[in-house]
Amino acid sequence: MKETEVQTVPAYEEKRISDGHPPGSNGSLAVLRLPSFAWFLTGTTFSNAAQWIQQVTLSWLVYDITSSGAMLGTLNLVRSIATLGLAPLAGVAIDRFSRRGLLYATSLWLFAISFGFGIVLLGNPNLVWPLFLFSFLGGIGQAVSQPLRQTVTFSVAPRALAPNAVALVQTGWAVMRSVGPAIGGFLILWFGPAGNFFVQAGAYALVALTIIKLQLPYENRAPATAQNRASFREGWAYIVANPTTRAFLLISWVLPLLIIPNFNALPPIYAKDTFAGGPDTLGMLLSAVGIGGIVGGFVAASLDKQDRRGLLQLVALLLLGCSLIGVALSNALWGALLFMGLAGFFEMIFLTTNMTLLQLSIPDDLRGRVTGIISLRSGLMPVGAFVAGAGADLVGPQTMTLILASITCVVAL
Repeated sequence: MKETEVQTVPAYEEKRISDGHPPGSNGSLAVLRLPSFAWFLTGTTFSNAAQWIQQVTLSWLVYDITSSGAMLGTLNLVRSIATLGLAPLAGVAIDRFSRRGLLYATSLWLFAISFGFGIVLLGNPNLVWPLFLFSFLGGIGQAVSQPLRQTVTFSVAPRALAPNAVALVQTGWAVMRSVGPAIGGFLILWFGPAGNFFVQAGAYALVALTIIKLQLPYENRAPATAQNRASFREGWAYIVANPTTRAFLLISWVLPLLIIPNFNALPPIYAKDTFAGGPDTLGMLLSAVGIGGIVGGFVAASLDKQDRRGLLQLVALLLLGCSLIGVALSNALWGALLFMGLAGFFEMIFLTTNMTLLQLSIPDDLRGRVTGIISLRSGLMPVGAFVAGAGADLVGPQTMTLILASITCVVAL
């Protein structure tokens, strides 16, 4: 980690000074004053809201209809097929085509399938197969949207303010992780699952509107060549040859395999079986994670210095694992909510720090392709969810969380 910090700090500090942001200035406030970043942050936040509403609705529907943790994991596994197949190709497209145009296309695609699926649910609320179809179609959109938005973050803010921009985008994600599940849980209670998908469609319509105002003033990429148009091999070659990027990428796999299953696959089982609750209990559990993430995001955004970020991500990962052990040992709902909040806090510190270090290690002309490959880790998320769901069927959700959290602590150490 020390070698990485030595490599990234000088360029970062030099650029900060040249952009007129001295090291002592508040980078979070400075980046929020940029109109390009403000519009991008707004659109990304609406997109995240739609995603979290979708996740809580699909998870609740599948488990409510089937009462199977394995089916819950399979739902997420279906999404990975699209992600694993398209994400690297999406990275090539991000480096070749208009990024504003791609933002439009993905938001309209996600709007169309969300609205259409809401109509399907109105007439067929108890069918399982449409849930898997929607998960696959949504995965196609997210396979492009996720690496695209990570890449565009560096086109709407100068490199000097990149850590603050990344942290604020992730804070917006945490806010919507808090609000989205709550909206999703209570909308199921009030209007039924179909209403959630119409809200999701409305959020994607608002995303499309923000793109009208969006400019990319800091975009800096080399003209496309026949080679980078034809394949994404340069992205793979860069990761293989660069130990810094490779190390940060490998440790980031802990999130989809060991951490996030505790936030997407297991909470419906905790809510229904462990705490004998309903959609409102599920919303509370996920909102606790989101609230902790909001606080963690603001803390991460306030960290202007690049020093010791490598150590910070490892400490945050260790404390995250300890928090999840607390969740597993809690027999009362209030205890689980407390430790879920702590887990959300430390997860956001780890995620923001890891993502910042990853992106700062990538050259601008390869950013789309490398980010597309990095986003393949989201394809591991359904794998983790499937293992967690199937394991919960065998040993219960609390034991499964304890196993995953213990492995996380070992990795951090």
